[in-house]
Amino acid sequence: MKPKLYLCLMAGALFALPAFGVGVTVTSPANNSTVTSPVHYVASATTTCDKGVASMGIYTAAHELAYVVDGASLDYELTLGPGTYDTVVEEWDSCGGAATKDITITVSGSGTSGVTVTKPINGSTVTSPVNFVATATSTCKAGVASMGIYTAPKQLAYVVNGASLNTNLTLAAGTYNTVVEEWDYCGGAATKDITITVTGSGTSGVTVTKPTDGATVTSPVNFVATATSTCKSGVASMGIYTAPNQLAYVVNGASLNTNLTLAAGTYNTVVEEWDYCGGAATKDVTITVSGGGTSGVTVTKPTNGSTVTSPVNFVATATSTCKSGVASMGIYTAPNQLAYVVNGASLNTNLTLTAGTYNTVVEEWDYCGGAATTPITITVSGSGGGGSTFSGLQKQSGWTGYALLPPGYGICSSCKSNGTNVNWSWTPNIASPSISGASTKTTIGGTEDFSDVLWNNHLIGDFSSQGLPDKDKTLVPSLHNFVYDVYFYGDNLEKSQALEFDLNQFFDNNGYIWGHECRIAGGHEWDTWDNVNKKWIDTGVACNPVSGSWNHLTITVERTLDDKVLFQSITLNGKTSNINITRPHGSAPGWYGVTVNYQIDGNANQDDYTVYIDELNFTYY
Repeated sequence: MKPKLYLCLMAGALFALPAFGVGVTVTSPANNSTVTSPVHYVASATTTCDKGVASMGIYTAAHELAYVVDGASLDYELTLGPGTYDTVVEEWDSCGGAATKDITITVSGSGTSGVTVTKPINGSTVTSPVNFVATATSTCKAGVASMGIYTAPKQLAYVVNGASLNTNLTLAAGTYNTVVEEWDYCGGAATKDITITVTGSGTSGVTVTKPTDGATVTSPVNFVATATSTCKSGVASMGIYTAPNQLAYVVNGASLNTNLTLAAGTYNTVVEEWDYCGGAATKDVTITVSGGGTSGVTVTKPTNGSTVTSPVNFVATATSTCKSGVASMGIYTAPNQLAYVVNGASLNTNLTLTAGTYNTVVEEWDYCGGAATTPITITVSGSGGGGSTFSGLQKQSGWTGYALLPPGYGICSSCKSNGTNVNWSWTPNIASPSISGASTKTTIGGTEDFSDVLWNNHLIGDFSSQGLPDKDKTLVPSLHNFVYDVYFYGDNLEKSQALEFDLNQFFDNNGYIWGHECRIAGGHEWDTWDNVNKKWIDTGVACNPVSGSWNHLTITVERTLDDKVLFQSITLNGKTSNINITRPHGSAPGWYGVTVNYQIDGNANQDDYTVYIDELNFTYY
């Protein structure tokens, strides 16, 4: 882990409270057994927590979390070098408890490092996308660090942590001398050459497997489709038009699988793909949606009767017997209190609510004057007021980028965005990939390994970008609760050493820094910042963002009444980890205000990579 200046920050430590009555059962491998690599782990867990087991993991050494999975069971093969390992299988429940089981094993073997590719076969002719399946072994005792696929010399098309890979690459027609490579923790590597010929008709194309053309279906309608392209860079995205100029759905990549809520009627739908070379291809699919039944609202989040934290994520869809369909949907937090409304037959939004019980109602209104409702009662835990929110910060002004170079990681005053050691860019208002239609593209590259780039925005107080200078210095000291909510996307997030998201408050010469770092190439774990000792502490909470998809991150923190820094929760892609870590604040003489940071870190090779951010909202109260 790299030391950092407290302005840059990274992330983490899990405060696992013991929970009475929990247990881990490991059926494979047996304790004190001698095994061969890969080692097959099979385990299950139970807990007295009424919310159940949240996740399980395997440590191969102290603080070395080699694998983590959601749920109360695991079945996984770990590739380990020869030697003796004091492994630990641990479970974490949804109430903050944990339990462990020690398993000591001896891994036998000598031999050499190697890569085994089961798909595609060397010399084979395949179609795009091409499925690559491979595993690796290493004589390095610490094991295999990562694997990757080169489609041509120096063209690394894919990389993943661990000793196995299973991915699909979209390739244009032609012959490829691909190489699958493994890199171990001892600095070694091994490769396997796989020559393939990708067939193609010379034109891009879209294949729709559901629904079939001319079919009669019921709503919601399941669309399943894939696309190929002669563009060597592949397919960028796919979408569904339900009528001319009515783009109902879009997704990044060369495949889609989604459900569309449609009113009764006939639709001349079009599934389209757009490639990275500016080309496109379409497939017409005419369907008839049958009617009947009654209008209705389906709420998938939050669940009725649940206890949640603020902001509360509402996800819902609606159907209607009205032939013209659903006009809009809304959320009432109390009678006659319409808190949110959106056009269309679906909603996905976050509402900031104070602690208490709410008899919320999600309602749909159709074009025929009808309506339908679903009541959802929730209890919001926590404290504080409803809050104010800066929305869409990624597209607003006020961001300043800085280079941070090893080993000290102080701000490099001589570095420029087009420099050699490290280079970077910040490009707002990107239409695709995007959720809002105005994402921001951030990049990093250069020649100096483990170099980082930090972007900072002064929101309240000195140098405010939001018109809140707080000249009488009363607002900033009154704030105790903050929420950092953002979506991020990358085609190859495994190239990132870490992604960092920080919330900062300064007044009375004190510094309250809530630094959160998602180590990716650095170990797939969250760290949080120690203000006093100016270092990162691991949480034990896994951080596994998904490449090629939008990842939704929500961070909640608090300055306690006795002026401590409280890290409350991290929610990534719907999974909430209530870390509840309290630490003393630091010092920051002369500083005043509230700021946010976003940072991307270079890896061991300082590989170029890109991350898009969207819908960056900051709530304070």
